[in-house]
Amino acid sequence: MAFQNLSGARIAFDLDGTLVDTAPDLVRALNAAIMPAGLSEVPLDAVRPMVGRGARALILRAYEREGLAQPDEETTDAKLDVFLKVYADGIADLSRPFEGVEASLDQLAEGGAELSICTNKPGWLARPLMEELNLADRFVRITGADDVPEKKPSALHLETAIGGKADSRTVMVGDSDPDVGTARAAGAPVVLFSEGYSEKPASTLGADRLFSHWHQAPELIAGLVT
Repeated sequence: MAFQNLSGARIAFDLDGTLVDTAPDLVRALNAAIMPAGLSEVPLDAVRPMVGRGARALILRAYEREGLAQPDEETTDAKLDVFLKVYADGIADLSRPFEGVEASLDQLAEGGAELSICTNKPGWLARPLMEELNLADRFVRITGADDVPEKKPSALHLETAIGGKADSRTVMVGDSDPDVGTARAAGAPVVLFSEGYSEKPASTLGADRLFSHWHQAPELIAGLVT
């Protein structure tokens, strides 16, 4: 079923933990960066709530998990370089869209909505990931943290992703607090995926709507477009 009231609607999506389960590739890269220094392997379930803060934060939190002092900036930078190379070289080896994502995006587009990505992942990683997963063509813009002077939760990030100021036909779709903050700063409603990568339960973040499976998303999103 397509939603016919979406002409002129602009829907912006977070990427990691919202559209795509990227944690398996991120933990692969993280462990490649830290284990040569003697740290223990970080399990996948420990990484998912940490993803939204970026690769550097993942590295620092790996030290924190083991009760170790934070590495100095030079050491962190070196590990970050390893992380980024390993991740980029196999960016979609294990990452997959969440079940129902493609069908939901198609429903929204068939209803007339313009779709974009607003992610704190660097654009130079987000775009090839979407290409590898055959999702890129569904979006008019893929806007990463390095594509804007201020990343989420700045309203500027969302406005760049949708190509202008948010209005009553703009909706932000994400999984965590930065997505809520971005939407509120821009004056747009926000829908959260409760099975994503949030450090806090999505139900506590003040979203306008929540969904636990992507087949629920199109109707909830369409209901917020006025």
